Amino acid sequence: MQQSLATDLFLPLALGIIMLGLGLSLTLDDFRRVAQYPKAMTVALVCQMLLLPVVCFFLVKLFGLAPALAVGMMLLAASPGGATANLYSHLSNGDVALNISLTAVNSVLSLFTLPLIVNFSLQHFMGSEQYIPMQFSKVLEVFGIVLIPVLIGMFIRARFPRFAARMEKPVKLGSALILIILIVSVVIRENKLLTDYFATLGVPVLLFNVLSLAVGYFVPRWLSIEKKQAIAIGMDIGIHNGTLAIYVALSVLSNSAMSVPPAIYSLLMFFTAAVFGYLVKPRDAAPASVA
Repeated sequence: MQQSLATDLFLPLALGIIMLGLGLSLTLDDFRRVAQYPKAMTVALVCQMLLLPVVCFFLVKLFGLAPALAVGMMLLAASPGGATANLYSHLSNGDVALNISLTAVNSVLSLFTLPLIVNFSLQHFMGSEQYIPMQFSKVLEVFGIVLIPVLIGMFIRARFPRFAARMEKPVKLGSALILIILIVSVVIRENKLLTDYFATLGVPVLLFNVLSLAVGYFVPRWLSIEKKQAIAIGMDIGIHNGTLAIYVALSVLSNSAMSVPPAIYSLLMFFTAAVFGYLVKPRDAAPASVA
């Protein structure tokens, strides 16, 4: 996807608004709450940070994807859960409080793990001749565009709790709308590129999406974690921050092909997450309250 005013200006702005919306839903208690769910948090982080990149790596190898597409898939696997996961978890009667804490912790940890996974993928798939690691200045750029809006959102919530409470739902829905607009604009502008790659990427991206949801749900259930928490973990792991992945591909790595897997994934995940939520939703439970 070619560099343009949309990618240079709108993409960082869209990501900033999405992360600001996340910050409006966070408090310091959301980070302290980790101690309340030690088992669930540990299992979720192991699945997100370790198991998912391994699954993605072997999936890429299985389908023999081109180097740039393989890196794009690994970039997607390294991206944290998106704020939309909280909404889907709420609709599926998942543990939204756990979701919020997971999204908060994953977003911070990914700022350190994402460069490691991306640099490994660049070296492994692109080869020594094409390997150009993420520069430290670019890592700081990602750090700033993700963390600063979150901190601003948290500050607003701490100082103006009533305003933050009123704005939380509109901003959350607005963030989802911004993501949809971003993906649709990418699809329209880069229709030929996506069409060319969809035949190659459609199946592996869909399979990775389904596996992400399955790993996030069934591994915790296998380890005797309660259903509501497993739903929350499944949503957080299955709904990636595609905007961050696209931003890194276009603005940091300057490679349009690497942005295609996150773009396709972001289109598919809304539908697969809805189906997943319907299948695992406890039929006898009352709707979960949003923390």
